[in-house]
Amino acid sequence: MPDTAMPVTDWHAALRDAARRFAEEEVAPLAADLDEQERYPEELYRRLAEAGLFGVSVPEALGGAGADVLSYALVMEELSRGYASVADQVGLVELLGTLLTQHGTPEQQDRYLRPLLKAERRCAYALTEAEAGSDLAGLRTRAMRTADGWVLDGAKLWIHNAPVADFAAVLARTDPAAGHRGMSILLVDLNSPGVTRDRKEHKMGQRASQVGGLRFDGVTLPAGALLGQEGRGFHMMMSVLDKGRVGIAALAVGILQAALDESIDYAKQRRQFGQPIADFQAVQWMIADMAKDTHAARLMVHHAAQVLDSGGRATLPASMAKCFASDAAVARTADAVQIHGGSGYIRGVRVERLYRDAKITQIYEGTNQIQRMIMARALLA
Repeated sequence: MPDTAMPVTDWHAALRDAARRFAEEEVAPLAADLDEQERYPEELYRRLAEAGLFGVSVPEALGGAGADVLSYALVMEELSRGYASVADQVGLVELLGTLLTQHGTPEQQDRYLRPLLKAERRCAYALTEAEAGSDLAGLRTRAMRTADGWVLDGAKLWIHNAPVADFAAVLARTDPAAGHRGMSILLVDLNSPGVTRDRKEHKMGQRASQVGGLRFDGVTLPAGALLGQEGRGFHMMMSVLDKGRVGIAALAVGILQAALDESIDYAKQRRQFGQPIADFQAVQWMIADMAKDTHAARLMVHHAAQVLDSGGRATLPASMAKCFASDAAVARTADAVQIHGGSGYIRGVRVERLYRDAKITQIYEGTNQIQRMIMARALLA
């Protein structure tokens, strides 16, 4: 079965192959230890940056690779085959890199974007709160204007990179009476007075991805901390969600492919009743379904990426791809564990980690229940 579903150029194939080599040689050998230790692999991310795999679609003039969204999807899939936590970091950098590219001032790009793409600074995107996740109407964090800039108060939770980040893009209310039009994004250096980090969370999967909370108590910010236009934060965030969902869908495809590869190898080697378990129809059917779903998910990811690259509206195909790929990743990694039998339930066996890593893909970047709402609204509008 081909591992690229849509026609790609030689350049795309070369980038995919480079990402695959990096995943096989640099990422996969560390994955089990990183998962066990829940460690942020700073040295690995520096090598990723040196390899040009941070900011894949950020223009070259700003320090990125200057590639397209399909290239980003290819990189995300290959890195996820090595370890989903590493791909997740690349996705976070891509999201912040896109926001800073599209809305940042030259000063903000020099201060935040360029060092981010060199892995010299670490970022966080601080959106979620206790009462604001899928429903941003519950957003409580507030930034008030002063003569010199802003004062920020509030709390965020479950923020990717919060325990290790140097700066965060924080969504806050700047006009409480204006609803979604009263939200803005502020760039906050996390060593600023008034910023505290809550405990690091210990997660079921993708354990090397650092997640925790942030608190802002009277944090004084300069006027230049505002990213883009005041009151446009919600719209700016929504503008990058389609790319973000393509990235998570591609990450899920990487998990699917890794589970399929492991299951085929194990089924050929494991013998029961005097023959390889690959000879049993029950196992064959599970592997066939894994291959089918992997191929279908990859097709959907590449289609959504190409819609974005053509300048089209990709909300529907991106939501479809994210929902289908993540649901398939959870279902088919469960099959991979089943094929491995008792050994698949043992910590340290790759499919056990893949099963745990898959679950979060149904939750972040918009739960799959939210994706179904988005799809239904688009189809019934």
